Amino acid sequence: MTTYSYIDNSNIYIEGCRLSAVRNGFAKNIDEAMCAGIIDHSWNLDYGNLYEFICGSDSVARLWGSPPPGDSFWNMLHRKGFNTTVYERNAANKEKKVDTAIAGRMTKDAYTLLNKTSDEIILVAGDSDYVPIVADLVAEGFKIEVAFWDHASSELRRACSKFISLNKYHEHLTL
Repeated sequence: MTTYSYIDNSNIYIEGCRLSAVRNGFAKNIDEAMCAGIIDHSWNLDYGNLYEFICGSDSVARLWGSPPPGDSFWNMLHRKGFNTTVYERNAANKEKKVDTAIAGRMTKDAYTLLNKTSDEIILVAGDSDYVPIVADLVAEGFKIEVAFWDHASSELRRACSKFISLNKYHEHLTL
């Protein structure tokens, strides 16, 4: 069995910062943090621990997003085992291409690399933009797990084969 992991870097990172804000008392709950745009800018994701937790030993790991300033970050991700695809943020500080790129790669891999009966896909993202691809692949018989913070889209949580809450691992995933 091989696991194919697809990670939306900014999605997991930004929402991890938001969860950290709640845990550190900057917001009463995740809803307040989301509505008021409250995040903990000091929180850092431990990519090594994320890789080990999500990917294990027999995995193809792909990560998309915009690298923070400095080459050392993206080089570290390569050393940790991630196959990265970089998209620069647009003028509005958005990564419009990332969700589409992940969905496209998941589809291509599902139909060219995966064995439906033994392989699995893990998507590390939480927004509802992924619902169509996840629902379609599950309907086609692929096993799609979504791993994210508890405030992931409820529609995405319903569409996947299994939801893995990362909330209880927040400390483990903190650098």
